[in-house]
Amino acid sequence: MIALNPRQKRYLRTLAHKLKPVVLVGSGGLSNGVIKELNQSIEHHELIKVRINASDRQSRADMIQAINEAIDSTAIFCIGHIAVFYRPAKNPVLSLPK
Repeated sequence: MIALNPRQKRYLRTLAHKLKPVVLVGSGGLSNGVIKELNQSIEHHELIKVRINASDRQSRADMIQAINEAIDSTAIFCIGHIAVFYRPAKNPVLSLPK
């Protein structure tokens, strides 16, 4: 997990606004297949939006923490059932402000 300053998070939120969710995490939770799909998506896009279908707020927060640990990413923000994650690629496409 990388540390981002508020300016970088704000920049990533702006970029994420136009994105559509690329992965749906159902009520079954994080399976190996879902983790594999999340890893492939974040390697390709660096910034992904994920829809998390959990029953309550605490379950969603736990799921976001589990996703962060599973794919070694940083959660940028979460609104309702949608969360945005960032992990720089080996050859970064996005350049973050200082």
